[in-house]
Amino acid sequence: MTAAPASNVAEPTSFVFNADNLAKAKAFVAKYPAGRQASAVLPLLDLAQRQSGGWLPRVAIEYVADFLAMPYMRVLEVVTFYTMFKQQPVGKYLLQICTTTPCWLRGSDAVVKACRDKLGIDFNQTTKNGLFTMEEVECLGACVNAPMIQVNDWFVEDLDAERTTALLDALSRGEDVPIGSQIGRQGSAPEGMVTASSQAGDVSAKPAEPAGKTGLATKKTASAKAAPKTSAKTSPQNPS
Repeated sequence: MTAAPASNVAEPTSFVFNADNLAKAKAFVAKYPAGRQASAVLPLLDLAQRQSGGWLPRVAIEYVADFLAMPYMRVLEVVTFYTMFKQQPVGKYLLQICTTTPCWLRGSDAVVKACRDKLGIDFNQTTKNGLFTMEEVECLGACVNAPMIQVNDWFVEDLDAERTTALLDALSRGEDVPIGSQIGRQGSAPEGMVTASSQAGDVSAKPAEPAGKTGLATKKTASAKAAPKTSAKTSPQNPS
């Protein structure tokens, strides 16, 4: 699969919100006092980007600027500041691969290599069929379950080369993104940790304590029994 530059897609000549997004845009603007409609620029740009297929052509930026009565340059400043906004077309699946220290220590190099080998592209490139775009990103905050990839809006965690290839195969077939940990981890619990949910319905999961075992609780109980009784009259809670 060969790479194709994202700029091959022609800029559209017009843009307007569809009916659903127009209603959402008006609802966002209504949250702010009169004269403060510019505060809705981020959610409106997000709506425009989603409607445009994952990127913001110039006409969409101009439309949002007019919608909010803002100078075009002010809206463009927002677009160029936040990496979430794309000014070039991207694939159906935007693969944002974290290579920051925690993910790198856990094997992000193997994840990157699996993507390169499977898709035939590198960072900031899009597959010829328009399905995948690869991006290298900084920390996405899923360090506990590293290494990970953000696929569009979703985090896919606990990856290695084999799981990454399986993920790409599933996406190529149009299957749903397997969100979260790929090793069955519960949330961000330690890897391999036995949880209440994993023991549900299995009463044998917790081994019985051996007879005669003396633990901390037993010692505390014995100590409590040996302690002398304190009368209420001399108790610190009821001083004489």
